[in-house]
Formats: sequence, structure tokens, C-alpha cells
Amino acid sequence: GDPDSGRGVKREATKALDTNTPEALRAFLETGHRLAQAEDDRVAIVRIIGDPDSGRGVKREATKALDTNTPEALRAFLETGYRLAQAEDDRVAVARILADPGISAALRAAAEDVIDGTPEELRYFLETGRYEV
Repeated sequence: GDPDSGRGVKREATKALDTNTPEALRAFLETGHRLAQAEDDRVAIVRIIGDPDSGRGVKREATKALDTNTPEALRAFLETGYRLAQAEDDRVAVARILADPGISAALRAAAEDVIDGTPEELRYFLETGRYEV
């Protein structure tokens, strides 16, 4: 099985395989998988909202996905919305660093370089890079 599959997908796939009729397998592939994936996605998003490290942008976009509550909205948040919202929060965190008059010239230069960077560059700077300056 797919190691990324959550409990809901695994449960519904197992039911379809246990039933082992062409109809049960087709129903799982056509609708059951999508609905079970949405259930797993909903659980993942609730965890993200509850994470104390999640920032305002992440919580706002996660809440929008839950409010929309379609399989597509839930999946879109996890596939792209989360990354973009995290980048928004990371940009705010870098701006806060720049607003501190007591930071070193090297840290200021590094923060100025990264503030317009990619989501991955922002994340790396906040998790690791700022401590290496």
C-alpha cells in the first residue's frame, strides 16, 4: 500500500478488497477513495490548525479549506495552499527580524536577501540559516 495513505483510505480500501466484488472495487475507485481521502485530509488540516507553530496565514487558509469542505478544497490546501500560506507567515517572521534594531549586520543582510525568496528559501532561513549567520 501507499505509505502516504491515511486511516480512512486504508479502511475503505480494505473493505473493498474484503468484499472482493467488481462492484465494490469499482465503487471504491470511483467514489470511495475520494471520500476517504477527504476524511484523511480533514484530519490532517485539523492537526495543522492545532499546531502551535502554525501562523496566522496557515490557520486562515486551513480554516477556509475546512469551511469549504469539499474533497477538492481540502486536497488543494494540502498540496499548494499550505505551502503558500506558510511562506506568507515566514515572510512576516523575516520582516519581524528586520524590524529588530539590535540584530547584527550579517543577519540583517541575510534576512534582506531572503525576504523576497521562494517558500523553501524562507523556511530554510527561519529553521536553519539565521542561526548560521
